[in-house]
Amino acid sequence: VSTQRTWDAMQRLSTLAIALLVLPTAGDRGAAAAVANPVRRVVDMLQMMQKKVKEEGEREQVLYDKFHCYCQQGGGDLTASITAADHKIPQADSSIAEASSAKARLEEEIKQHNADRDAAKATMAEAKALREKEAAAYAKAKGEYGANIQAIAKAIAAVTKGMAGGFLQTGAAQTLKRLVLAKQDMTDLDRQEVLSFISGSQGSGYAPQGGEVNGILKQLHDGMGAELAELTANEEAAIKTSSELMAAKKKQVSVLSASIEEKMERVAKLGVDVANMKNDLAATQDARADDQQFLADMEKNCASKAAEWEERKMLRAEELLAIAETIKILNDDDALDLFKKTLPSPSASLVQLEANKRSLLGQARRLISTASRSGALGPRPELNFLALAMQGKKISFDKVIKMIDSMVATLATEQTDDDQKQTYCAKEFDGSDDKKKAIERKISGLETAIAEAEDGLATVKAEIKAVEDGIKALDKEVAEATEQRKQEHAEFTELIASDTAAKKLLAFAKNRLNKFYNPALYRPPPERDLTEEERITVNLGGDVPTVAPGGIANTGIAVQFTQLSSSRQSDAPPPPPETFGAYTKKGAKNTGVIGMIDLLIQDLDKDMTEGKTDEEHAQANYEALMADSAAKRSQDAKSLAQKQLTKAGLEGDLAEHADGKAAASSELTATLKYIQFVHNDCDWLLQYFDVRKEARAQEVDQLKQAKAILSGADFAMF
Repeated sequence: VSTQRTWDAMQRLSTLAIALLVLPTAGDRGAAAAVANPVRRVVDMLQMMQKKVKEEGEREQVLYDKFHCYCQQGGGDLTASITAADHKIPQADSSIAEASSAKARLEEEIKQHNADRDAAKATMAEAKALREKEAAAYAKAKGEYGANIQAIAKAIAAVTKGMAGGFLQTGAAQTLKRLVLAKQDMTDLDRQEVLSFISGSQGSGYAPQGGEVNGILKQLHDGMGAELAELTANEEAAIKTSSELMAAKKKQVSVLSASIEEKMERVAKLGVDVANMKNDLAATQDARADDQQFLADMEKNCASKAAEWEERKMLRAEELLAIAETIKILNDDDALDLFKKTLPSPSASLVQLEANKRSLLGQARRLISTASRSGALGPRPELNFLALAMQGKKISFDKVIKMIDSMVATLATEQTDDDQKQTYCAKEFDGSDDKKKAIERKISGLETAIAEAEDGLATVKAEIKAVEDGIKALDKEVAEATEQRKQEHAEFTELIASDTAAKKLLAFAKNRLNKFYNPALYRPPPERDLTEEERITVNLGGDVPTVAPGGIANTGIAVQFTQLSSSRQSDAPPPPPETFGAYTKKGAKNTGVIGMIDLLIQDLDKDMTEGKTDEEHAQANYEALMADSAAKRSQDAKSLAQKQLTKAGLEGDLAEHADGKAAASSELTATLKYIQFVHNDCDWLLQYFDVRKEARAQEVDQLKQAKAILSGADFAMF
């Protein structure tokens, strides 16, 4: 900078020297006074130089003030931005750590909730299995208690009515015997009394109304009834406890499921927030690094420019001091007297003027030739035209000076254009580079988002497939359970129908025996309801034919039996039996048969009771299975719908990210092309800017020197 400034001062001093050289030819016929005092022109030129230097200083002062303001304001803005980033980055790190911790905590809670829910379901399954086991044990015990109590009641009734002999031949007697033998809380004396009664060893002198056996049996009957009542109460309490436990566990499972779903949504949201905060943190860190680098460059450039400005001010002050001192020297009175004595007078010869003219033209042509040969600004045909114009014999210096002024103005315009283009290129390079970095960060973020969306989509697809497979398997199990339930119900229906028909048939047979042996116990069949036509026939005195009952052995009892394959071998006929003697009623035997029929009916009742209990349990289990399956399927369907919504959302996000990446890639390609265009347009100018500027300045100086040389010559006398 100091070299350039010194060079400018030297150029101005060279111009002054040229003016001093042409002083002997200065003046015209109308300026005798000026010629009389030629130093005045030198002083005037020095004063013009002094004014020009001051004006340049003022212009440069304005420019430096703007630059200094830019340094202060821009540095303050960058410092504020860096400070804000320094505050934001720790806060972002803290927020990311807090969100990540919350996400991890929620994931652990979800894991614990899943474990608690699985434990609750396992408890429900265990409680259900235990309840079924207890219910089966209760049903079995209840059946045994019922059979025992019924046997005791029959024994008491038989003893009370004096029909002990008939009772001893029934199955109830054997049931009572087994009960007495197995009863642990009976005294040996009571057990022996009852066993003696069952074995019939007490003889015919037994009085049943006041006997000890009757009292023992009643006491045993009451004890068995109390035990059955206690067993039933315990069963009802167990059912209530199991129901309460199942209700509590179902509520717990429902609450845990809702909590899991809610916390999974919070985990997903926290994951998105953490990713966004990490992207924002990376962008803030990059921006802070860019600002710090830019601030460092700015501080360096501002410090360099401040030092340069101080040096320029010092040089300008020295130049002004030199000019002022020179003016003072030349304006001194003694110096003016000396110049009047020593400088040539206006009476110089025409030959001398002609020689001076040729000398000035030669000097001007050499300056023009030197400028045209520099080559830094490329071919300059204007300089060639100017040199050619100065070759003429009758040359007009005014025209040449106008050409020089035009060329100087053109050079100034070209330099202004180069300065503007340099500023434009620097601005475009900075803006394009910032835009490229921003687009590259955007593409990187989109690529990360695409990878995360693809991973999430793959996971959701796998989860959807697992849920769909689970629903299909559940539907298959439900269908199989339904088919099994239908078969069990059909078997139960057939069992009830068969047992009911058998009971009716046995009751019919018993009633038929009572008709003969115990007429008092016989119950005639209900009269058949006559149709309207049959009632009219009877009212008119007619007879209504008796319709033979159908069914088994014409008893009117029918049942649908399942056909079973059977085979029967025919044996040889036995020998003829002996013929009967005098007829007597088999009263005692008939009592035993009726007792056996009663036992068979009781066995059928027991079989039907057990069948109904099994049917109820099977139906309850089936209904529970259906309810659990429906709840499970509803939950799976809800989960499937939620996952499908999540899948749709992820697919939408993936498509959006892909479109955004494609758009950003296209924008990046366009930006790179524009940067290349700016390089093509600006690289040559920026590379040779200083060379062209210096060459243009030298050319302007040389043109101005030529103009000064030509302006100092006056050939009006020719």
